[in-house]
Amino acid sequence: MREIVLDTETTGFDPETGDRIVEIGAVELLNHLPTGRTYHEYINPERAMPAEAFAVHGLGDDFLRDKPKFAQVATSFVEFVGDARLVIHNAAFDMKFLNHELGRCGYPAMPMDRAIDTVLMARRKFPGAPASLDALCRRFGIDNSARTLHGALLDSEILAEVYLELIGGRQPDFALSAEPAKPAQAGGTQVDAAWRPRPRPYALPPRLTEEEAAAHAKFVAGLGDAALWLKA
Repeated sequence: MREIVLDTETTGFDPETGDRIVEIGAVELLNHLPTGRTYHEYINPERAMPAEAFAVHGLGDDFLRDKPKFAQVATSFVEFVGDARLVIHNAAFDMKFLNHELGRCGYPAMPMDRAIDTVLMARRKFPGAPASLDALCRRFGIDNSARTLHGALLDSEILAEVYLELIGGRQPDFALSAEPAKPAQAGGTQVDAAWRPRPRPYALPPRLTEEEAAAHAKFVAGLGDAALWLKA
């Protein structure tokens, strides 16, 4: 199962009033394990960056002026996410902006039910408790000390850790269904795409002592022929 943990940074709160995306960060998970593949782009919003947005993101007009417009990265973004489920903190906000930008470029909207909202997951799991990303980092003991400003890639990397905790900790399915990582797509940053889960080259030595094994055999023998341990 492939999932993309995703975050965006924007110039404001409503694309219908002219606000735009200025940064996208995403992390790939395969069967709940990070593959090392990421996607990251700064984007020229084609409008002035409001002072309040600069205070949150630290991204100003001078920095964004020479960055690609969304139309120039739309294809690489769509190829990276593919048909994966999207894991987003406050999904309605990011999906609203992403679909607005995709629509401007002629791409179809992504259905809302494709997104897993970690805010809703946290509120269901911890009713009445704060569900911000920082609050969840404190709850799960996740280091977010580098998060002095909101940054899409850093936030998506932190959110990936939070998401894995929300679904029961790392490797909730013990990676029994793990698949090989796929080759990097355009726009993705491949850190270690060659990695593959492989069988252990040799068996681990038994941890039972001879005395413990003999005691177990004696115990099972005393249970009679119907003992489960004696059945193939």
